[in-house]
Amino acid sequence: MTRTEIGVYLIIDPGICHGQMTFKGTRIPVDTVLAYLGKGYSVEQILRSWPELTRPAVEEVIALAAESLQKRYLAQGLAFAAA
Repeated sequence: MTRTEIGVYLIIDPGICHGQMTFKGTRIPVDTVLAYLGKGYSVEQILRSWPELTRPAVEEVIALAAESLQKRYLAQGLAFAAA
């Protein structure tokens, strides 16, 4: 597997965190940040916890996760209403 850039701020590199998707220039797994958001942490709290992250990077991962979720349900023929 080769290095794959996703969007502006995300990367999958087999040499970084065993190929987990991370934020470029860090070893912070995307799924970890999404898990913290899911537990109710704010973007501000995440940025304080990982100062090497930027707001645009976190916003990109949120947007890509939402897009992925919507595509998944649309592919299954289910309606997904935006809030």
